[in-house]
Amino acid sequence: MGRSSSKPKQQPSRVTEQDKAVLQLKQQRDKLKQYQKKIFVQIEKDRQVAKQLLHDGKKSKAKLMLRKKRFQESLLEKTDGQLENIEQMVHDLEFAQIEAKVFEGLKVGNESLKKLHQIMSIEDVEKLMDETQESIEYQREIDDILAGGLTEDDEEDVLAELDELTKQDIALPDVPTDELPEIQKEKERRKAQKEERQAEAIPAS
Repeated sequence: MGRSSSKPKQQPSRVTEQDKAVLQLKQQRDKLKQYQKKIFVQIEKDRQVAKQLLHDGKKSKAKLMLRKKRFQESLLEKTDGQLENIEQMVHDLEFAQIEAKVFEGLKVGNESLKKLHQIMSIEDVEKLMDETQESIEYQREIDDILAGGLTEDDEEDVLAELDELTKQDIALPDVPTDELPEIQKEKERRKAQKEERQAEAIPAS
């Protein structure tokens, strides 16, 4: 089988321009710190050399070395100021990123609230609350009526009868199938009348 020539899609980078700026500033900060260490070592070395030159009686060379040392110290002071500025910029950028995320979160939340408000207006809420209150009051009135219609003795009788029905299996009587006497007499009377009419209708031979 041939290999597929399609390449997996690259995920979009989540690194923003602000992230890159912060990274570059931190790299510059680290380079300045390394440079400071180098200057500090050189200053200490120049001081030791100047001390040795003075010991050897070479005062002019010792003075020249101390001038070089002083120049190195001035560079060290400048890098301190640059480091302070870089640290402040890094802090400001990182804090701005946090503010941007907070703002975005507030924006999303505000849009969600607006959509909810469109779905559920104040008028709809008030109408629903009124209808709910009316239903509660109506049910309460029904409960009051039912509760006031029976006396305490009636309630006790109801509970006793309910308990009795629960304990016993009451057998209901069968429905009678025989006709009532009155109905039977009426049928016989109608039958006799019908026979008389049929007899009168037959002509004499």
